[in-house]
Amino acid sequence: MQGENVADMIRRLRTERGWSQERLAAKVCRAARVPLDTLKRNDIYRYEKGLRTPREWLPAIAQAFDVPIAEFRAAMEPSPQQPASVADFLPDGDPLAPLKTRQGKRVGMNDVTDLAGRVHGLRLADDVLAGGDLIAPALRELRSAVRLYREGSHTEAIGSALLAQIGELSQIAGWIAADAGQRQEAERIYQLGLSAARQAMDPTLVGNLAGSLAYMWSNNGQAEKAVELVRAGITDNAPAKARALHWDRVAWAHTQAQQGREAIAALGEASEAIAQDDGDNPPYLYWVSPDELTVMESRVYTELHKPLRAVPLLKEILGRYDVTRTRELALYLSWLAVAYADANEPEEAAATATRVITMSADITSDRTAERVKIILARLQEYADVPEVREVLDSVA
Repeated sequence: MQGENVADMIRRLRTERGWSQERLAAKVCRAARVPLDTLKRNDIYRYEKGLRTPREWLPAIAQAFDVPIAEFRAAMEPSPQQPASVADFLPDGDPLAPLKTRQGKRVGMNDVTDLAGRVHGLRLADDVLAGGDLIAPALRELRSAVRLYREGSHTEAIGSALLAQIGELSQIAGWIAADAGQRQEAERIYQLGLSAARQAMDPTLVGNLAGSLAYMWSNNGQAEKAVELVRAGITDNAPAKARALHWDRVAWAHTQAQQGREAIAALGEASEAIAQDDGDNPPYLYWVSPDELTVMESRVYTELHKPLRAVPLLKEILGRYDVTRTRELALYLSWLAVAYADANEPEEAAATATRVITMSADITSDRTAERVKIILARLQEYADVPEVREVLDSVA
C-alpha cells in the first residue's frame, strides 16, 4: 500500500493471513533455513512496532509472505515527511526565541511533567535500541518541545522548567543522532540544548551537554578541542554523579589526545567523585555507576595499550553486564577484543570479535559499525592464526 512503512506492512500482511506473531517467526526461520527459535515472537513484535528494522531478515520475510522483496525495500525508504535534519523543524535565527504574540495553549506544570516523562522514556529506549531506530521519534519530540516553548503562553517559572526539559531532550537526541552517524546534526542539537540549559540557569545540565558534545568530538578526530570544552563544562559543587561523569569524559578526551598521564589522573578524580555519591543526583544520570566508570577505565587502558590492566577489568564487568543492552555490550566487548590482541592472545581476540560482529549485525549504530572496523584492522596482524583467519574470511 502506498505510504506504508515496513512495520505497518509486516503487521498488515500477517493479520490478513490470520497468522500469529509466533507463526510468522517460524515461517521466516523456515524460509531462511535456520533453526526455528532463531527468530522469536518478540522479534516480530519489535518489527511491527517499529522498534527494530529487519534488515538481514528482509529476504526471508518477503519469501514467507510470498511478496516481492522490492516492495519491502520500498517500504524501508524514509518518508519524505519525516524530519531528517534538525534544520527541518527549527525556525531560522534563535530557535528558542519566544514569539511576540503567542496563540498557543496555556502551558502549565502538567505539560512540563508530561514532557519530562517522554524525555525519560526516550532515554530508557536508548538503553536497548540504537540511534538509527530512534532518530525519527527523537527529532519529533524535540520539534514538539521547541514549539510548546515558543508558541505557548506560560509564566517565567514554567518557561524556565520547559527550557530545562528542552536541554535534557537535546542531550539524549544529540546522543541518538551521533549514534545514527549524523554528527553535524548532533552538534547542532547539542548547541540548542546548551542554549536552553544556560537560559534555564542549570550549570549541571550545561556540563552534561558540554561533556556529551566533547565525547563526540573525542571520537571523531577533535580530541584537543574536546579537552578544552569538557574541562570548562563542570562546576565543583555539581552532584557527585555529574562530577564523576565529567571526569570520565575528561579522561577519554585526554586519551584520544594521546595524553596518558592526564587521562589516568582524570580517572582518579572520577573514582573519588563517585565514592562521594549521596544519592542526590539529577534523574538523567541514573545510569552512572561504579561499573560504568570501571568500563571507561578499562577502555582508557586499552587505548593506551595497557592490556594487562584492561582485560581483567573488562572481563569482570562484562561477566555481569545487562545482556538486554546489546549495543553497549557489543561496544565494550570490542575493547576487550582489541585488548586481547594487544596481549598477544589472538584466539581469544577472534572469539570475542565474533561475538561483537554477531551482536552488531542488527544494530543501526554508527558506533558499533566503527568498532567492528577497528577490530578487524587490529586482527590483521594475526591473519595467519586459523581462528583469526576464519573471522576475517567471514566478513570478507
